[in-house]
Formats: sequence, C-alpha cells, structure tokens
Amino acid sequence: MKQYDIKNIALAAEGKRKIEWAERNMPVLRLIRNEFKKTKPLKGQVIAACLHITTETANLLWTLKEGGAKVVGCASNPLSTQDEVAASLVKHFGIPVYAIKGESNKVYYSHILAALAHKPTITMDDGADTVSVIHKTHRHLIPGIIGGTEETTTGVIRLKAMEKEGVLAYPIIAVNDAMTKHFFDNRYGTGQSTIDGIIRATNALIAGSTFVVCGYGWCGKGLAMRASGAGAAVIVTEIDPIKALEARMDGFEVMPMSDAAKRGDIFVTVTGDINVIRPEHFKKMKDNAIVANSGHFNVELDIPGLAKIAVSKREVRPFVDEYVLKGGKRINILADGRLVNLASAEGHPAMVMDMSFANQAKAAEYMVKMSSKLGKKVYPVPEEIDRKIAEIKLKSMGIKLEKLTPEQVKYLNSWQEGT
Repeated sequence: MKQYDIKNIALAAEGKRKIEWAERNMPVLRLIRNEFKKTKPLKGQVIAACLHITTETANLLWTLKEGGAKVVGCASNPLSTQDEVAASLVKHFGIPVYAIKGESNKVYYSHILAALAHKPTITMDDGADTVSVIHKTHRHLIPGIIGGTEETTTGVIRLKAMEKEGVLAYPIIAVNDAMTKHFFDNRYGTGQSTIDGIIRATNALIAGSTFVVCGYGWCGKGLAMRASGAGAAVIVTEIDPIKALEARMDGFEVMPMSDAAKRGDIFVTVTGDINVIRPEHFKKMKDNAIVANSGHFNVELDIPGLAKIAVSKREVRPFVDEYVLKGGKRINILADGRLVNLASAEGHPAMVMDMSFANQAKAAEYMVKMSSKLGKKVYPVPEEIDRKIAEIKLKSMGIKLEKLTPEQVKYLNSWQEGT
C-alpha cells in the first residue's frame, strides 16, 4: 500500500498557508474541532473521505482526525484537487492523501481503491463514487462499515436510487439536504464560485451576455442570481413546472434548450442528469459560445457527441477546449465539462463551506452514536444539528436572534384565541 500519492510534497508549505487562510473563515468548524479534541467522539473509526481536496476540505479532515479518527483522503473529481493542499495534508497533518490535479480516470479510481485499502468504517462522499465502488467490487468491506455521509445532490440521487432498489448495504446521512448546506453552499457557494471559474478560464465579460442556466434547483437559483447581478440576461431551462414557474417569477426567461441554444452566449449545466446539452444543441449555438458544467459529473455535457460532429479540437487557453464544427463555428468547453468552479477556480468560499463541513463532522459523530439503530437507508441530518450549526454561524457573525415573550409562546401553543 502506498503511503500517499500526490503531485509534489515540496508544495506543502504553500498548502499550509492556504489551509490556515481558509481556517480564519471557518469558525463553526473550529468550534467543533476544539470540542472533538477534548471528547474524541470518532476514536477507533477509519474514515475514507472521497471529497474535493481543497483548503476547506483540509480543515474538515483535520477536525475528523482531532476527533480521534484515522483519516484518509482521495479526490472526488479528477480536476478539483489543489496539489499544494494535498501535500500539506500529508506532511503537516499526517493524513494519507491519494489525489493529483488532472489525473486520468484510471488513476482516479486507483486512488479510490488506495483509500479503501485502509479498510474504512465510515465513508464520506462527494458524488457517491466510494459507495458505488464498495457495492460493486469491494463488498468484503461492508461488514466493517457502520455508515457514511454524502455531500452532493448528485450523490444523494444515486444513493436514494440504491435504497429504492434495496441494494444499499449501510446507512447514509444526506449532508447535502441539511438546510445549512443546500440553502447556503449550493446557492451562494455555487453561484459565486461558478462565475469565478468561468471568468478565470475565459476572462469573458458577464455583463451584457445572455447566460443560460440549465436547472433551477438550489445551485441553479444561486447561479442565475449571480449572473443576473453581474449584468447578464438570464435564461433558465427546466423540466419541473414548479421550478420553472419560480424561475419566471424571479424575473428570468424560461424555455427549452432547443430555443435557448440559439440565444445563449454562456451555458452552464447544474442538473445532476446526463446529456443535458447535446449535439443538436451545439449545432444551434452561436459562434464562440462558452459551455460549462457545475454539476458533479461531466456527463451533463455530451462531449463525446460534440467530438463526433467537430472537425477539430484544440486547447486555446488553460481549461478551455475549442471545438470547431463544419462551417467554422467554434464551441468552447470549459474544464473538460467537469466542475468549472473547482477545476478552473478554487471552489466555494471557506465562509460557506464552514457550515457544510460542520454538518459533515457532526454527521460522522451522529453515525458513531446511532449506527446500531439505523437501517440501510438514506437519512436526513437531524434537525437539532442543523439548527445548532445555524446558531453558531449567526453568533460568529455577530447576529442576535429575537426571543419570544411568554405571551407569544402561550399564543402559539393555543388554539382558543382567534380574531
């Protein structure tokens, strides 16, 4: 077993400085880390964390280790690793990491297998790839696993499908569905970091452009909000009538991709589904259209289909591949269709990931306490954990809540008083 597999251990000092910078804006996780250091709620556990190896993730892995767990990390996406952070985790925190930015799919899965060789008792996923590999080829590990957590919408969809089919072999806590995760991480984190990734990759001007958002879930809402705020005219594509109506009421145009393809300058998918933008759409796009994905997997863009109708392909900037179609039309795919906010930028700001990773840490603690009572299902984060994280975050921001008077409490608990 390799102790670790990273790009360059010499990058560790730079990674340490960046991890410390992120830590300044993660007060909730810091409080949990200090608590874990004293109580050691994860003692004896081995946690395999298949997550984006970023500065914020480093602070989570540090917290889990302080809680008494043996922690091992691997990438949840081939392009999202920050190599200097991986080096620091190995050198300064003693955490084995298997992740290299730009790794091939073959190496990506070999890294997951390397993490699983540590025989985890808890899995921590960002997309459910670890759970999938365990269920397909490493079922011998299942008896030793008490449970897992899942960070993404895409992963939760996969895991609920497994539960529905009756094949899920251990309990999972859907961290993604916590209010303090998807309300903030998905909306404000994805919204800001996706725009950041597009600008860093292309230096495009958002103002005055027509910006097409595919999907109006929490990520889509945040992205549409930020694109509009930057001066773009926003078009939303949706399959859900309620979400489509909400998008229209929020002031955005709503139409099918077959129509939006003709008008957009910048396209971003955030649906969690496959082949959302296909060759028939690429053919209708303007010359020099920019196409990106901020959903978890790059299958949202039919890149193999685009390659078949293209006459040439070249890299015109880092993380920008130009496909030329017959007639000379150019389509620019960002970051090979992978998470553009992590591939060509730095992902979500630490301030919002603070809540997401606080949920991860407390969910792991909860799993240790409750695993014997949980079935082979996908569970929500307990409401008391969700609310406590919100309270701590507000306190760190210097915000105080109103309190009910005794009269108000009595009124809310009475059915006898009316008009």
